[in-house]
Amino acid sequence: MIKNSNSDTEVKALAKHIRMSVFKARRVIDQIRGRSYEETLMILELMPYQASYPILKLVYSAAANASHNMSLNEADSFISKAEVNGGTIVKKLRPRARGRSYPIRRPTCHITIVLKEKSESIGFK
Repeated sequence: MIKNSNSDTEVKALAKHIRMSVFKARRVIDQIRGRSYEETLMILELMPYQASYPILKLVYSAAANASHNMSLNEADSFISKAEVNGGTIVKKLRPRARGRSYPIRRPTCHITIVLKEKSESIGFK
């Protein structure tokens, strides 16, 4: 999804129903928010968390959207907005002894990454 308003070019990538907890994904997202594209790639490739792989794929997707749809240079972009929201919870029942059942809750999350160009932003580090 692409949003143009007041000559600000934002490129958005959204991943829905990722099978991980919101808190585990937010731990990784908080590290990359506001950083440049190359720095984000280095951080995500070296992080030991399992949540960094789907987020890395999403950052690649946002950069591909920027270069293909808007003809932007991905080297000049940074993560302007990154958020993780809770998704649906898959509920299952695990059979237990004596005919009883044990509930299993499998949380999902929705991850949003928004890229902007450095030259259009004011106050970039």
